[in-house]
Amino acid sequence: MPHWLVYHPPNTYADDESKDALVKAITDFYIGVGMPAFYVVVNFIKVAHEDFYVGGVRRAANDKPFIRFTINHVAHNYPDDDKVRREAGDVFNRLLTPLMKGKYDWEFHISETDRRLWKTNEFTPPEAGSEGLKLWVKENRPVPY
Repeated sequence: MPHWLVYHPPNTYADDESKDALVKAITDFYIGVGMPAFYVVVNFIKVAHEDFYVGGVRRAANDKPFIRFTINHVAHNYPDDDKVRREAGDVFNRLLTPLMKGKYDWEFHISETDRRLWKTNEFTPPEAGSEGLKLWVKENRPVPY
């Protein structure tokens, strides 16, 4: 499961259209690498201006909005290889840049959780490329496999 937390000031992502555009781009990416759509969870978390600090300075309502993405990957983890991990960061940078550049100040990080600690609706999710995963993609929900 990729789980995205989007920390944002109240004057951003204030309508369904702006949220939907971001969520669609994120979800389409993961579908494109073979994951079921239901794996993708995105939560928008409003942070009041008086509670948003960057570099020890409170962000004012008239500052360019700052968006902070925390991305947690559970379904698949990257190998412990500097080149692969940097390339993964570049992939997400390319995903986000067209949606963010010029409108926001922003940053993200990706953390990984050991998939052996993950269950969904009581099931241990199937391995990448397995028949079980193909079934979950087709059904777009966790089912016995």
